[in-house]
Amino acid sequence: MRAIVLSTVLFFGGAAVAGCPEYLNHDLRKLHSQELINLCEMSPGQPLLIVNTASHCGYTKQFKGLQELNDQYRDQGLRVVGFASDDFRQEANNEEEAANVCYVNYGVTFTMFAPTHVRGDDANPVFRELAIQTEAPSWNFNKYVVDSTGKVVMHFDSSTSPDSPALKKAIESVL
Repeated sequence: MRAIVLSTVLFFGGAAVAGCPEYLNHDLRKLHSQELINLCEMSPGQPLLIVNTASHCGYTKQFKGLQELNDQYRDQGLRVVGFASDDFRQEANNEEEAANVCYVNYGVTFTMFAPTHVRGDDANPVFRELAIQTEAPSWNFNKYVVDSTGKVVMHFDSSTSPDSPALKKAIESVL
């Protein structure tokens, strides 16, 4: 059995934030921007819905439902975050196009990260840890419900729509 250390104390802005797992303590570039976002700073001690996305996938229309989840649960503390990826060869050819799909076509307001690897040896630190705790995504639009300590409480594959009662129940269990 492998032990995983999930809790650390981070210092920024002069304040300590307890409970933010190391795998979330990385500066990641926002989609079609030079802005860097650290999930520990963005959402310390808050539950997350982490999704790997692609702009030209049969599941791309799930952006609409993910935005609805964001709208429904944001005031209760949930942070929805999307990681654009071309690991399944269905991402836009450039970030401007990917951003247009997200922000213009689907009205996404939740945080979207620039294209990154989400599986294999090149996976970013977030998805490396998600794969350890559950499994790596086998396609676009896998959903990981993560509690405020960084533990994955449930993984859903691409075929689970954002309006799924099971997904909503998992989200509500971490709020």
